Amino acid sequence: QVQLVESGGGLVQAGGSRRLSCVASGRTFSSLTMGWFRQAPGKKREFVAARTWNDDATTYADSVKGRFTILRDDTKNTVYLQMNSLKPEDTAVYYCAADLDYGLGSDVKEYDYWGQGTQVTVSS
Repeated sequence: QVQLVESGGGLVQAGGSRRLSCVASGRTFSSLTMGWFRQAPGKKREFVAARTWNDDATTYADSVKGRFTILRDDTKNTVYLQMNSLKPEDTAVYYCAADLDYGLGSDVKEYDYWGQGTQVTVSS
């Protein structure tokens, strides 16, 4: 079992920055691929970013590429999502997810564990 707890959400103005954190427990963090997803009201949960555990490969959704960065600190069992140049369309509940298998999956079905989510609201 893996427990994931996100934090860092809140209200931010368009053009601003925010850093989300996700602390993992229950399993060796360094063996997990970690991802971030988001879900806006009335929309499906969508992929944002992922980072593998052994070679630090990353992938991003086109909508956030160049603005968001996924970082991980294995000494703290924590993965971060640094969000810059935020736009109103980035408003959503952001979820941290863990994949027991190696890969850079962008499908929600590929992830085994999920956090409870943290709300990010970007005002125009």
